Amino acid sequence: MCWALLAFMISFNLFIPELNDIITSLDGENLKGFNFILFSTSALLSRPFSGKLSDTIGRKKVMYIGITLGIIVIISYPFVGFIFSFLSLRFFNGFSAGFTPTGATALVTDLIPPASRGVAMGIWGTFISVGFGIGNFFSGAIRSAIGLDGLFYLAAGFAVLSGILVFQLKETLPNPVKFSPKLLKIKWNDVFEPTVLPAAFIMFCSATSSGVVFVTTPDISTYLGIENKGWFFLFYMLSTVIIRLFASNLSDKIGRRKTLILGLGFMMMATVIVAISTDWIMYTVGAIIFGVATGISSPTVMAWTADLSPESRRGVGAGTVFMALEAAIIFGAVITLFLYDSTINTVPYIFLAGASMSLVGIIYLVWHLSKRESIT
Repeated sequence: MCWALLAFMISFNLFIPELNDIITSLDGENLKGFNFILFSTSALLSRPFSGKLSDTIGRKKVMYIGITLGIIVIISYPFVGFIFSFLSLRFFNGFSAGFTPTGATALVTDLIPPASRGVAMGIWGTFISVGFGIGNFFSGAIRSAIGLDGLFYLAAGFAVLSGILVFQLKETLPNPVKFSPKLLKIKWNDVFEPTVLPAAFIMFCSATSSGVVFVTTPDISTYLGIENKGWFFLFYMLSTVIIRLFASNLSDKIGRRKTLILGLGFMMMATVIVAISTDWIMYTVGAIIFGVATGISSPTVMAWTADLSPESRRGVGAGTVFMALEAAIIFGAVITLFLYDSTINTVPYIFLAGASMSLVGIIYLVWHLSKRESIT
């Protein structure tokens, strides 16, 4: 499962650093934020469906839906010649991200022993982060070697590899049912799992900074004279992997909320450092600390989600938290639309807004600890 998600993450991250250049070449420079607003909106809309289907027809089938959609959309990118067509594909690409990780997370949760959820989610998250980092860092070099169209076709190839790896897995949902159009009828109960809302709120607070990072870091690298647009993501990936080697079981020992306070503290520090960066050294330090923050927070949020989710609604629980993730990325991208004018002068405002959301998350966790001490 880890290797399957590694391939999947590479597939849709491989071209992310090139998106700003593509949208600029299509006369849409002021629409950069829409790259991720549209992508995350469709991912968010798909979560209730993917969560419900994951708990009914099976985890693997939901993953197949996402992988198939991803392959179709990615191989369509080279044929785009207009800004509207490009943004439409970004929208449909989001459905892929809305299905595959939801099914995968539910499957992984089925397999993990409760006492080791922090460690297991750390391993799981490491593979996801490595896929994220590899895709972003090697994007420019691959484009130089095989061209932009070749980059998209290679990304589609990684999606195919992900599907092959998923095929090797055993379904973990007991007694899955056959698909029926009736299953697409969504009730409010299928949209949210109330028990995981604390974890979902923290996901929103921490992932807002990710929305800002996705949109702006390729441009910031250029402003600071760094040729590789994926520079930030390389150091983010390396520090994420390293911190998980040393802190993977931290939340199993001290509790989810105390670990998340630590992670959000690092997130706030990282975004402030990036906000005031004037050279590549400070920028790289910010990327490293951002990776540390993500390496601590992301698996802990997912472990907390697994703790809080009823066994029969793990798909909906995972979908609820992923909806918070998508909403946060949309919020971060909207911040860039209003505050970012494609110059380095407005970068501080965007990242300080991300830092403020981390502070909100810390305040909430402190309150949650004081009011609900019995919860992990």
